[in-house]
Amino acid sequence: MGEPVLVLKKEREKPILQGHPWIYSGAIERLEGEAGSGETVLVKDGWDHILGRAAYSPTSKIRARMWSWDENEVIGDSFFRNKLRIAISLRDTIPSNAYRLINAESDHLPGLVVDRYADFLVLQSLTAGVEYWKKTIVDCLAELTGVGNVYERSDVEVRALEGLPERCGVLVGKEPPATIEIEENGLRFLVDIRSGQKTGFYLDQRENRAKIIPYVNDKSVLNCFCFSGAFGVYAIQGGASTLTSVDSSAEAIELAKKNTALNFPDFRKQEWVVADVFAYLRQLRDQQRTFDCIILDPPKFAPTRKLAEQAARGYKDINLLALKLLNPGGVLITFSCSGGISAEFFQAILSGAASDAKRTVIVQERLFQSRDHTVSLHFPEGEYLKGFICRVI
Repeated sequence: MGEPVLVLKKEREKPILQGHPWIYSGAIERLEGEAGSGETVLVKDGWDHILGRAAYSPTSKIRARMWSWDENEVIGDSFFRNKLRIAISLRDTIPSNAYRLINAESDHLPGLVVDRYADFLVLQSLTAGVEYWKKTIVDCLAELTGVGNVYERSDVEVRALEGLPERCGVLVGKEPPATIEIEENGLRFLVDIRSGQKTGFYLDQRENRAKIIPYVNDKSVLNCFCFSGAFGVYAIQGGASTLTSVDSSAEAIELAKKNTALNFPDFRKQEWVVADVFAYLRQLRDQQRTFDCIILDPPKFAPTRKLAEQAARGYKDINLLALKLLNPGGVLITFSCSGGISAEFFQAILSGAASDAKRTVIVQERLFQSRDHTVSLHFPEGEYLKGFICRVI
């Protein structure tokens, strides 16, 4: 039995020719032969020209994801070893022992996320193709990195779209401890890779955390959605006079306290608040409390473009409240990690919030995801994190 062939409808091959890896079910004319979940198919256009090879996902709207555009390339051990080697080589200059090692489509490995935390790798398998080749991938990772501990955090909802159950646990090596200590820009943090948000830490904010330092010296700082307290630790390093950290998770606050004590055990001018951030900001407004700097790093409000308009209301509300709480000359450091919200749309939301707050605001810096979270020019969806450092004048 020959290799299964996925044939596209005529005139639907352009995105693939331009390097985009996704093939939607609506672009497919037929499947010749049989292909199971995650198996490799040869991709052809409607004129019988070979476009490359892809991982087949029978239950997903994204029916296939391109592995290779080379018709002669075989998908197997050598393929993954080479792709992983190239991606790993791009992270040689990261000033931390914790960083994103493999960034899925942007590293030409659709659906594979691997983060490194000291002597542990955390793997997320998000697609049928990665699931099919997971053992091969794990073996290659251990060989290329020399890291013998790989923990899986495939506890994400998108796996259901691929017909896959959520999974967590040791893939190779030992069970991770309750927390792993990492170093970032000379600071130390405890990370819970087993149950922390994402894979345990917001690695995509590494460079942005360092960028807040010039804006916080001798300033009162409000850190919202603080999670494990990383932005707060950098604020203290930058000379913040006081720090108020807010998160809805009591567990996150406890870890944030440990991270602060790990770096600045003598810093006492801080307040810890377990609360819904939206409600707490309204409470502060009613109490007429103000701050010199407010950091907003909320969770994803709009994972898809369909939810963008709904999410925009949440982003506007929270930034409007924050702008009202800022002293004259105050700084708002605000982010959106929603893939459905573009940088332009986010700026428009902030503009509306500033107008409604009756504040005159200028943009001092635009912020993006850290460089280990690569963005392929052929896959613009990979650029999801956007932020602004704004000043009220």
